[in-house]
Amino acid sequence: MGQIKIYGLKEHLVPIRTKVSDILHSCVVDAFQYPENKRAQRFFYMDPEDFFYPEGSSDQYTIIEISLFEGRSITAKKYLYQLIFERFEKEFKISPNDVEITLTETPLYNWGLRGKPADELKLDYKVSV
Repeated sequence: MGQIKIYGLKEHLVPIRTKVSDILHSCVVDAFQYPENKRAQRFFYMDPEDFFYPEGSSDQYTIIEISLFEGRSITAKKYLYQLIFERFEKEFKISPNDVEITLTETPLYNWGLRGKPADELKLDYKVSV
């Protein structure tokens, strides 16, 4: 299971949100061998007065937070970062300097979904990749 939160300036993010969603999902599918039909994303649109970003970043600065089951290898995580940086630069002309990604992993027993703790579910995908 993975849930993605995307934060950015409203005027920048709204026009590209569908494509951002598609690109992020393709990166997760490719890096984590994740099912195509599992997409959980939320966009958080920020007004300039509410969004402070590091010096040297542009108004395209985008924060991506991904919550997921623990179990992916370091190699798979680094591949995910690489794909996101490359595809955001290619598709949106957003510099890797303007993209920040954090992964938060939790054990399956810390997730409740489909009426059960996730460690009691039969998943249709691998977590250990």
